Amino acid sequence: MRIAIKTLGLAAVLLAPAVQATADSTVYVPLGNAGEALVIDATRDEVVDRIPGLSNVHGLSSDAAGKYLVTGSLSASAPGAMPPKPEGMSQSEHESHHAKPAAGAHDEPPAIGLVSIVRAEDGTILRRIEVPGAVHHTAVAPDGAYAVATHHKTGAVSVIDLKSFSVATTIRTGPMPNYAVVSPDGRRVYVSNAGNDTVSEIDTDHWIVRRSFVTGAEPEHMALSPDGATLYVNNVEDGTVSEISLAQGRVARTFEIGGKLHGLDLSADRRTLFVSARERNRLAAVDLESAEVRSVPLGREPYHVTTIAGTGKLYVSSAAEPKIRVVEQQSLRVLGEIQIRGVGHQMAVVQR
Repeated sequence: MRIAIKTLGLAAVLLAPAVQATADSTVYVPLGNAGEALVIDATRDEVVDRIPGLSNVHGLSSDAAGKYLVTGSLSASAPGAMPPKPEGMSQSEHESHHAKPAAGAHDEPPAIGLVSIVRAEDGTILRRIEVPGAVHHTAVAPDGAYAVATHHKTGAVSVIDLKSFSVATTIRTGPMPNYAVVSPDGRRVYVSNAGNDTVSEIDTDHWIVRRSFVTGAEPEHMALSPDGATLYVNNVEDGTVSEISLAQGRVARTFEIGGKLHGLDLSADRRTLFVSARERNRLAAVDLESAEVRSVPLGREPYHVTTIAGTGKLYVSSAAEPKIRVVEQQSLRVLGEIQIRGVGHQMAVVQR
């Protein structure tokens, strides 16, 4: 079932009143090649701090309590290259941990990527963990037990144990794994494989792929309903969003957005899905009850999308402009802009 899009002019949304933020929320925004992440007070929509020392950081996620931020670098280095020493680790421990293998120990070792564990409270980098390949996105279990990092060049994901700060296992999912989301109970992880138009379901009791779902062309960003029953997947290449019923194990509906897409997220009430139509310079909103799709212009190349529960707002970064637009969820009216230094990638919201 395919649902067609209905567009709205900007004048149709300018009359809606602005929403005042009511929740104490902090938004963390990685800035890619700028090598840092921003800390934004979502009540005031202001940058209040920065976390430096994060190499080419694209992936950033947090546990529900906001204890740790798990970030991933899109860059990879040759084996044996030593990353910077984390605070609190002695130089000898650092050198021992990153000791080069003996000659002939293995042939053509894979490139090494980095996952950084950051204490959200003060931005301290607690540990840098070597993983097998560059990292595109990350996801953290709600209870903070583990994190997942996607390796788009190797067809696998790494599982990070957040108690020992070590790689627990690596799982092959499919070509070009892009994005990952974790079920509310932490027992399932869903990974989009852009290279073969599928989503893999990982059973975290055994760390194996249990099921695969066929989607549209080049699935990337995803959002999971709070009850863990429905998965929404952006099919970047064909301009659609797949709604997957996890109980039925199939695509239940397909929403036509148009053009190449990028980010998406659900409203707190689960009634609306917001999608960035990057190629068409628009933000779309899908009414999940009526299946109506409306959209408004939103600057150049709307990119990552993050809703902020309790505020009635969402943040939308741009792939072409150094800013984040603050948008009212109900009317899609732009409430303001946050100037940044670079491009905003996978954003994480922590509420306290």
